[in-house]
Amino acid sequence: MNKIYKSLLFIFTVAAVVLVHSSCSEEDLPNDGMARIRYVRVTNPASSDSLLVSGFQGNWVAIVGDNLQKTTEIWVNDQRATLSPVFVTNTSILTILPSKIPEVITNKMALVFSSGDTLFHDFNIEISEPEITTMKSEYVLAGDVAVIRGDFFYEPLTVTFSGGVQGELVSVDETIMEVKVPEGAEPGPITVTTNFGVAKSNFWFLDNRNIFLSSDPYSGWWGESLVVTDPGADDPVSINGNYFRVKETIAGWSWKEAAGGPPDAMGDISKNIPDDAILNPDDYYLKFEVNTMLPYNSNVIKINVGLSDDFNNDEYRWMPPYDTKGEWQTVAIPLETVMSTFNTSVSADGYYARILFHGPGDLDCDMSFDNFRVVPKVLD
Repeated sequence: MNKIYKSLLFIFTVAAVVLVHSSCSEEDLPNDGMARIRYVRVTNPASSDSLLVSGFQGNWVAIVGDNLQKTTEIWVNDQRATLSPVFVTNTSILTILPSKIPEVITNKMALVFSSGDTLFHDFNIEISEPEITTMKSEYVLAGDVAVIRGDFFYEPLTVTFSGGVQGELVSVDETIMEVKVPEGAEPGPITVTTNFGVAKSNFWFLDNRNIFLSSDPYSGWWGESLVVTDPGADDPVSINGNYFRVKETIAGWSWKEAAGGPPDAMGDISKNIPDDAILNPDDYYLKFEVNTMLPYNSNVIKINVGLSDDFNNDEYRWMPPYDTKGEWQTVAIPLETVMSTFNTSVSADGYYARILFHGPGDLDCDMSFDNFRVVPKVLD
């Protein structure tokens, strides 16, 4: 019902705009019988002075002029705009600008009339520059295919990794692409370039910043026997040296500590969390890579990160289900969400860390973990 109400409200608003345009234009503008476009503007009646020389894909605009009632088609560049006869009057037209990317850019709007005549008007479509949001996994080996998500991925485009090397495109859609990682790709942001702009990722590829829990080399109280140093045929491929693999049945409410320890057991790696992340967790993510050979569909994984005093039972709880189907994926959790479950403070001596299985339900577990880190949400 709410959706229907909003749709009707929008239609009534658009209709009101048409009437406003029509009445004002008929009274105030001379009409010599010639079709003309006087200006293009936004459709909000409260912004009648907002005239446009360009517009974004898929946006509504109002075309104001004289003798426009016989318009049957509207084109911008080589793409046809959406046009309904309901929104065509002699003095105004409401239309939706084309969403499809033009192949031929003329920077012209063309109104085609029932007589076959065409009226041209200078108008540009603002094509959005690319946006990069995430990668399926921020760790991908050279020669393997990385999956990048975002928007406005319009070909032709290039993907440049830190180190100045370009990836080979495998497939491209507007919101997702696959690219083969080149030799020489280094830790750092990736850059996507199209004909309409350049975007740099806020995340790092091969992100090696602020890793506080790893196994390169192993340190801590728990999980030494879980470290995979030389993957066999049945193990997940190594993406960054050693990793933890938990492969066993974990009974409900049993206590299975997989990795971590206090600062004096973890060593210098326990000091890698920035002070600013403790003071301003809203600006950071907790990230790690995970590979589930079997689905994580029961029990609970409890995570301690950035504890300055001692372990407690108010850990962040990463709940099931989660299933990567045997592939490495990057998990990103807002740090403020993680730290909302416990109190901590800046510590020069390092921080306690723990990965703990403890919750309801038996879990047939086969999960691998790597690269627990705290990193900024936005690139400086």
